[in-house]
Amino acid sequence: MTTPPVALVPGVPALLPAYASLEDPVAPLRAACLAAVGGLGPRVRVRSSGPSGARVAAALVEAVGAVVVEDGATGVLVVGNGSAKRTEKAPGDFDPRAEEFDAGLRSSFAGVDAALAAELWADTACLGELPPLADAEVTYDDAPFGVQYWVARWQ
Repeated sequence: MTTPPVALVPGVPALLPAYASLEDPVAPLRAACLAAVGGLGPRVRVRSSGPSGARVAAALVEAVGAVVVEDGATGVLVVGNGSAKRTEKAPGDFDPRAEEFDAGLRSSFAGVDAALAAELWADTACLGELPPLADAEVTYDDAPFGVQYWVARWQ
């Protein structure tokens, strides 16, 4: 049995179609997400930790002409992100621990300190089963708006 491809995208509401405009504030992130989701095939299972992430995932899946399914998936879409307190302009107040926390996530998603993740507003609930980013094709790794986002794909 072949393991389906897996992609990681952030659940940032700016990826919803309502936010795409003439001046798309997240154009490079959106392009990376659409490319990653497009490689998951026509039937995508979504793993997200909340309604915002599920909405973003559903919108991305629909945008590439696929459907969200529970069984018989051709690919898996995981929604999550690193800390949201990396700069003074971040949604949360700046926290000097954020950058080190995100560096740790880059090395391994396993064994995340859930309490620290919550303090840093990181959406890591669905990341624990993912292989390290070093094993993935990472097409986006940046912290716009002070929030760490990754777009990655594992075959």
